[in-house]
Amino acid sequence: MIAFLTRRSLIAAALALSTLAAAPIVAKADDKIVVFAAASLKGPLDDAAAAFKAAKGGDIAISYAGSSALAKQIEGGAPADLFISADLDWMDHVEKAGQVKDGTRSNWLGNTLVLVAPADSALTLKIADGVDLAGAVGDGKLAMADVKAVPAGKYGKASLEKLGAWAAIEPKVAQAENVRAALALVASGEAPLGIVYQTDATAEPKVKVVDTFPEDSHKPIIYPIAQLTGSTAPLAADFLAYLKSPEATVLFEKAGFKILK
Repeated sequence: MIAFLTRRSLIAAALALSTLAAAPIVAKADDKIVVFAAASLKGPLDDAAAAFKAAKGGDIAISYAGSSALAKQIEGGAPADLFISADLDWMDHVEKAGQVKDGTRSNWLGNTLVLVAPADSALTLKIADGVDLAGAVGDGKLAMADVKAVPAGKYGKASLEKLGAWAAIEPKVAQAENVRAALALVASGEAPLGIVYQTDATAEPKVKVVDTFPEDSHKPIIYPIAQLTGSTAPLAADFLAYLKSPEATVLFEKAGFKILK
């Protein structure tokens, strides 16, 4: 049975991720662009929003959380203009619910899955068939995003299953509500190892990459983006187009994302 975060861990993660926690539904004015985005996009997406606002004006509000939580909010009627998921499944879910505006969906970004440890950790490990993650974490936990719903957790579990390591590590997995919360557990030293995206590791100086998961051990990591049918902001389509512009592309490439053509 997968171990869930302790009360102390939840509090620590919440404090470290005050801007990400809970993914509140943003009050929607007709002229405000509301974006629901996967937690791993924080940083470059904030920078892109600031640059767009400086050039075009308008107001942009971004709610970050696990893609699963955001998709369910959209399905439940939460007002938003754009949705950026960290996998295809949750965008498919929103589209099947009739919430994606025709002709606006595209596969936008790619990412890489990595194993991270606290920056001062001396641990070394090669990710390959039969990797002994259970032995590596010892009495500690392996921090992961929710393995049943959040894309980073789903990718991580799939990879560990293919590598033959899931059965041994499963009892030592601590699930977090999104990938940035899992990252925070490693950065704070509460978990000796965690599975996150390369871009998360790049954004957090308190962790280091131990190794990269083989790309053929999980589905390709794809971030689709789309405008939603309930979108009312006049500049929403312009912001979507801007995110794919050369100016914005530089920001996401610098953060470690792959630009999908």
